[in-house]
Amino acid sequence: MHSVAIVTLVSSFLASAVEFVEAVTIVLAVGVTRQWRSTLIGVLAAGLTLALLVAVFGTALAVLVPIGVLRLVVGGFLVIYGLQWLTKAVLRAAGAKAKHDEAALYAEHVAELRGEPPVATTGMDWISFTVAFKGVLLEGLEVAFIVVTFGASAGMLGPAVIGASLAGILVVIVALIVHRPLERVPENAMKFVVGVMLTGFGTFWAGEGVGIEWPGEDLAIVALLAGYLIVALAGVWLVRSGLERAGRPAAPAQSSASGAGAGRP
Repeated sequence: MHSVAIVTLVSSFLASAVEFVEAVTIVLAVGVTRQWRSTLIGVLAAGLTLALLVAVFGTALAVLVPIGVLRLVVGGFLVIYGLQWLTKAVLRAAGAKAKHDEAALYAEHVAELRGEPPVATTGMDWISFTVAFKGVLLEGLEVAFIVVTFGASAGMLGPAVIGASLAGILVVIVALIVHRPLERVPENAMKFVVGVMLTGFGTFWAGEGVGIEWPGEDLAIVALLAGYLIVALAGVWLVRSGLERAGRPAAPAQSSASGAGAGRP
């Protein structure tokens, strides 16, 4: 397999796995607390919606937009998006920003859902459906964005879709086996890697879009990834050193949620 295809698949897999872990936390809370049938129907509806979005927009970008314009625009978006992920990962790695605690978030979702009206004895439980649909759709939109933009820019929509699909299947299988939130997944490390990848490739494609001829062509991507990784690691060290000098303790794991099904950065 071509190296770009492999990187596209891996990036899509890692980014999707992070979002699927967060979606599974919501789905488990809803299913265990209320009704599994309505919850799974909501998950299926959200999955079909996301698949349709990827198919329509991915194909439209690849077919209708000139590759130079596509790489300039999408490259710029990927740099912005990647830097957001990378900045948060750096702050969390340094202890300046709280890390996600999936077990605590799961408990909060359960507590909120228990405050809702009781589940009807027959028919659809629309609370279960709505919360599951909203949670999977919101988390999945980030997956769809990465799959469409990353895949279309590289001309590798297929590997991007495969990476996301494999991540979803793996997370669901593990969740079915353990039947509890996947709090041991190294979420921040995955976001760190994906942030570097998105930023590096976004820089490369945006440069190509404005006519830059990178030295070594595709090998320049390796240099860009290495450069962003070094800068990010230096950022972790600087932030951690600043916290130590200021005598501030590391931020505790995040245990607050803005509501069942809400997306989280």
